[in-house]
Amino acid sequence: MPRLFSYGSLQHAAVQLATFGRLLPGKSDGLAGFELETLQRGGKLLANIRGARPGQRVDGTVFEITDAELLAADAYERADSYARIGVTLMSGTDAWVYVEAASR
Repeated sequence: MPRLFSYGSLQHAAVQLATFGRLLPGKSDGLAGFELETLQRGGKLLANIRGARPGQRVDGTVFEITDAELLAADAYERADSYARIGVTLMSGTDAWVYVEAASR
């Protein structure tokens, strides 16, 4: 099963229900070497992460999801120009995470 790390809206119950049709059980984790930033796109403020100097970290939640749910997450994030990349979390877990496509 794929794992998905969220530092933003995919942690919210309403977004999970709308995107996956269920609430996702998850565990707290972190992503070292990245920092959180806010992007403005149209009238929306969006969370994004970008590679940073050592010592930076982004906290969030890692979820185990199905392949179909990963595709649903792709569609949800693509609407705001995000792309999926593979990362290793501080726990040693490999996961997918979304970043603004232009910042990849």
